[in-house]
Amino acid sequence: MKINRDFALRLVDEAMRGGADYAEVYLKTSRNLTVEVKNQKVDAIESSVGFGYSIRVIRDMRLGFSFSTDIKESGSVVESAIEASKWTEQDNYLELPLPSNGSEAKIFDPSIASLNEEDAVNSAVLIEKSALDADSRIKKTRKASASFSEKNVHILNSRGIDNTYSSTECSAQITVVAEDNADSQMGWDFDGSRFISDLKFGDVGRNAAARALQMLGARKTSATKTHVILDNTVATEFLSIFASLLSSEAVQKGKSLLSGKLNQQVVSPLLNIIDDGCLPHRLGSRPFDDEGVPTFRKDLIKDGELLGYMYNVYTAKKDGVRSTGNAVRGGFSSLPSVGPSNMFIDAGDRPVRQNELISMLDKGICITEAMGVHMANPVSGEFSIGVSGLWIENGSVRFPVKEAVISGNILDFFSKVVALGDDLRFYGNMASPSIIVGPVDISA
Repeated sequence: MKINRDFALRLVDEAMRGGADYAEVYLKTSRNLTVEVKNQKVDAIESSVGFGYSIRVIRDMRLGFSFSTDIKESGSVVESAIEASKWTEQDNYLELPLPSNGSEAKIFDPSIASLNEEDAVNSAVLIEKSALDADSRIKKTRKASASFSEKNVHILNSRGIDNTYSSTECSAQITVVAEDNADSQMGWDFDGSRFISDLKFGDVGRNAAARALQMLGARKTSATKTHVILDNTVATEFLSIFASLLSSEAVQKGKSLLSGKLNQQVVSPLLNIIDDGCLPHRLGSRPFDDEGVPTFRKDLIKDGELLGYMYNVYTAKKDGVRSTGNAVRGGFSSLPSVGPSNMFIDAGDRPVRQNELISMLDKGICITEAMGVHMANPVSGEFSIGVSGLWIENGSVRFPVKEAVISGNILDFFSKVVALGDDLRFYGNMASPSIIVGPVDISA
């Protein structure tokens, strides 16, 4: 897959000759392969090649935008962007970035780029086989799949940015069903990386099986107030809520609880939240963001204190600061917004061993699944979430628990973190270790 730089240059030139003060072209090509397996046979294979481009213009401080998947439409795409700029409101914060020294990110794996279909199928088969072989009580599997992709991005603007990169991705996931007499429980696991050598496809199947098996015999518990352990999957889901609060876009729109709290203690002093777009092999890593601004490590919260927000060029100009390299697009057909690259909770120098977290609790729940985390209110921070997991007494697991509910406020919740584990794990571009939080209200 080749990016046509001359095509991008021509688009920018046409836009400038058409009356734009500034112009930017975003080009993206992709090649994708996904294999789904059922009963150790291929259930579906989906292969696709994608191409798309967009042009963003600023004319008299008015924004114009247009996109297409057809190179032959380039003339009308430029004309549409110029025309659109005649009808939008003036905005003095509109700007395109200047070039600056780029970052380095190890994000391209030749093994994925050259992967053949047979090897892709074998990877997906291994995921399901490992789950089924884990225990005779694993009776069914759903969506055992392996995905592989190669992407190329090029951003070129009239202020001198001319950046390109190639990246690869691979992922594995499966949902399984464990059955014992009349009881049935589900388990899920996922893993992903820029490099295929990082993925242990068999482990994904075994982990999903273990999560289903540990919930067999689950029962309800009574209402109480106690500490809980969020395993790293659930803690990462909660971090995704918090990520939206750290967006300068949300802050400027009055949709973040962290507005006006810079340099203040906002959560537990044990918490360090970092965003880093340069981590080797991680899915959120890239040398520059979706406007061409270099990515780098940012300590957004350190020892519980809010040090900063994530910015793109537009929100940065509004606050009189520099972009943090956090411009993201949903695709070539989207304008840049603000979002994390790789965001994670750093456990610090002295994390607790994951298997010792349970022994720290006299009573509580190790939450292994949370339902409806995405429905938490990002403006008020209020949440009420269904959870299941393992009931703990005197430092030992006693029985699995289902249909419990925890509720609270996200800032208050993160202020009650009392310990962090050593089991940091990325799910997509977000990561957290297991954490102990409490006391928390639990209702049945």
